Formats: sequence, structure tokens, C-alpha cells
Amino acid sequence: MPSVVIKQESNGESSRHGFLQKETPWYDGVPSVQQCPIAPGASFTYRFQADLYGTTWYHSHYSAQYAGGLHGPFIVHGPNHVPYDIDLGPIFINDWYHKDYHEVVKMVTGLEGGLDIPTPLAPNSDNNLINGKNSFDCSSLVNDTTPCTNDAGISKFKLTSGKTHRLRLINSGAEGIQKFSIDGHTLTVIANDFVPIEPYDTKIATIGIGQRSDVLVKANGKPKDVVYMRSFITECATANNPLALAAVYYEDADLNATPNSTAWVDDTDPCTNDDLSKTVPYYPLKVNRKPDVTQEVTISGGFNSSGNFNFFMNNQTFRANFNNPLLLLAHQGNVTYPYNPEWNVYNFKKAKTIRFVLYNDFPAAHPMHMHGHNMQVLSVGDGRWDGKTIVNADNPQRRDVQTLPKFSHMVVQIDADNPGVWPFHCHIAWHVSQGLYLNIMERPDDIKQMQIPMIMEQTCRDWTKYTDNNIVDVLDSGLRLT
Repeated sequence: MPSVVIKQESNGESSRHGFLQKETPWYDGVPSVQQCPIAPGASFTYRFQADLYGTTWYHSHYSAQYAGGLHGPFIVHGPNHVPYDIDLGPIFINDWYHKDYHEVVKMVTGLEGGLDIPTPLAPNSDNNLINGKNSFDCSSLVNDTTPCTNDAGISKFKLTSGKTHRLRLINSGAEGIQKFSIDGHTLTVIANDFVPIEPYDTKIATIGIGQRSDVLVKANGKPKDVVYMRSFITECATANNPLALAAVYYEDADLNATPNSTAWVDDTDPCTNDDLSKTVPYYPLKVNRKPDVTQEVTISGGFNSSGNFNFFMNNQTFRANFNNPLLLLAHQGNVTYPYNPEWNVYNFKKAKTIRFVLYNDFPAAHPMHMHGHNMQVLSVGDGRWDGKTIVNADNPQRRDVQTLPKFSHMVVQIDADNPGVWPFHCHIAWHVSQGLYLNIMERPDDIKQMQIPMIMEQTCRDWTKYTDNNIVDVLDSGLRLT
């Protein structure tokens, strides 16, 4: 059973992205949902079963804090359904903003730069990184005093001729969908998020925000070869420098050599995941065609009366209440919130199977992430769902993040086998700040019977004591991702 100890110097908490947290829903790590924030100077220990194996990451779930770098990889080793020789470990790919995340949040929730024109858009990201590195031209900065080093260098990787290598790709960015490739090499996708899949080949892997893809690469080059690894931010996000590069050296290559290789031609869709017909789980699970509940959710966006841009799910935007975590309220028997609609709670009571039909009426894609479950992805497509189309009904794609394209539908389904209060939200940092978020209350009668550790109440008392003497500057919905 892993333990994660968090020592806070500022407001926050931490979430281990994608773990189901069965029997320990209070350790999911979302402020206002399962816990109060960890007060500055305090510490908190998360103990939970690593109930899934594969590639994931941890990050802050307080405001857009993780976009400022509060994140890291989390690998759980388990059985391999496809053989390989060398594990190259986690590879983070992410957009990067020179502005502090707090300043970006001000822009997307208020008025841009003090102008009279409100904006729903984040500024362009400044760079794109592979394992935290990429070269940058500091002279391109305007009115930016962020410390900057020209041509700081790129990440380097090693391949061994004739060997098959596993790469654990993680999109830890704030906004940009990534297209990952290695010049002259085919990628074999073997897992999406925490779900092993039937292997399929591609030249370019599409990885949405919060998603992970494990790929195998056969080193079919010569011992002295040097080639580029690339990750490109698609047109679905705005980026000043969308191309991240890293160098891949074979075993006898000159480590000072600059690659001179040619990129694959990208003919993939810029704003969606690979087709569901390709992504078949290795361990089959049929879909229940007659769920107990079908919940339609329409996503839209607009400005409120004070000029702030909000996202809405069924005409309701989300706002967090850090002092009253929903799971603790449900444990006390409080499961209805008629005067707090901004908490966006959907109480599914005793339902055993829940289907969500999402409609995106906004001209931008949303990588939708569900906590507590690997959701079955039944359909993704343009316009309205026909009510019957299910891709691979005998074994549909399962994962914890799936991209919902603009002006499209997405149908997902879960078995309600994990009592708790589970966030379901877009994983674009700024969209969550703008309220694109709802809470799934699952089996509230079982929540009342849980033995919740006393540390959860103590964390709230510590938070209350801190806020009694300090003003917490909450500019957004209060949440960011796990």
C-alpha cells in the first residue's frame, strides 16, 4: 500500500490521477469534494491501495496550481501483456507558460489585461516541453521579466539496436493536445491511461491533456543513428512554440551530434483521440445496454453579469466550497443541496449502472476526466447521439480521460461499484477554473456507513483556523485536476 506525504508551503493538496480509490474515497485529494485544502505549514499523508497498474501522474488539484509545475510521474508495475526489452520510463510532454498560473487564471476568469473586452481564452503558451526541456528564443518575450536562458537544450534518450523499448507518455499540460512521434520509427500503442489494450501501430500518437499512452518502439535503426523525438501542440490550443524536440541516440552514436531526420506527415485529426474501433481493451468487459440511469449533460459557455466567462454543465457552472467537503457532508447524511446549486452534485442514489450522454455545444474540445472509475466509452461523434450506436459493444474502450470534440457528443458508462463523491470534469486547467465540472454522488447510503479517518476532520479544522486569520484569494472555481 503506497503512502504519499504532502508538506504544504502554500494552499493545496495532491491527487493521484486515475486511481480508483476503492474503500478510500476520502484520499482522492480534491478540495471541497473529499477534503479541505491542506493549510500552509501543515502536512497530510495519503494511504491507498494501488488498485491499478501502469502509467499515471500526481498533481495538485487546487485552482490551476499544477499548471505551474506541481506534478510528477507515478508508475505501478504489473503484468505485461506484450513483451519488450527496455523500459525507458515516464516521458512528460506539456505546454508551458512563463506567466504564473495565477495570472493566467485572472485572464480567463476576468478581464484580459484590464481591457474592456472579456475573454474566455488563455494566452498562448510560451513553449512545449519533453521531460521539462526544449530550446527557446528569449528575445521573443515581450513585457516578460521571467528569468530565461537561450537555447537551454533538449532532452536526450538512448535506444539499443534490435531491442524493443517501452515509453510511458504523459500529457501533463494545461491546454494543448499533443501529437507524439519519433522520426522513422513506428509506435505500437499497448495501453491508454490505466487500461492495457490490444496493440495497434501508428506513426503518431495522440495524447489529450491528462491522458497517458504506453507505446513500444522497436529500435530498427543503425548503431550510430541519431533522430528526433517530437511532440506537437495541435491547433486546438494556442501556442507560440508548439513543437517540442528531443534527441534519440543509438548506442554508438556521437552524443554531441544534432539529429538530421525527417518528421512523419501528420494526417491524424488534430482535436480528437484515435478512433474507438482501434482502442480495444485487452481484458474484455461487455457494456450493459440497459443502464439504470441515463443522464444527459450539455456543455456550454458564456459571460455572467459581472463580465466573467464561465463554462456550464446543464446551465450550471461549478464553484467550490473549501470548508464543506461534499463527501464529509454526505457521511453526515446531508445529500441534497437546493441552496447550493453551484456545487453541481448529481445524486444517483442506488443506481447500479449510470450512463452519461454529453453534448458539447462549445467550439472547443474538452478532455473529460472521471474520478473513481475507468469509464466505458461507447460513442464519440459529430452532433447528437442516435441513442443506439455503441462502438465495440462487447468490449468498448475504457479509460479515465476521453476527448470530447467541439460540437460533438460522447457517451460513457460506469458501474456504480465505488461509493463516494467523484468529480467529472474537463482536464484543461483553465476550463476547470471556469467551472466545467460536476460531482457524481454514488450510493449515498453506503457513504453514511463509511469509517472515515479523523484526519479528514482535523484537516478541515486546520484549514478553518488558517482562513480565520488569512484571506484566501479564490479567483476561479477553486479546482484543478487529478
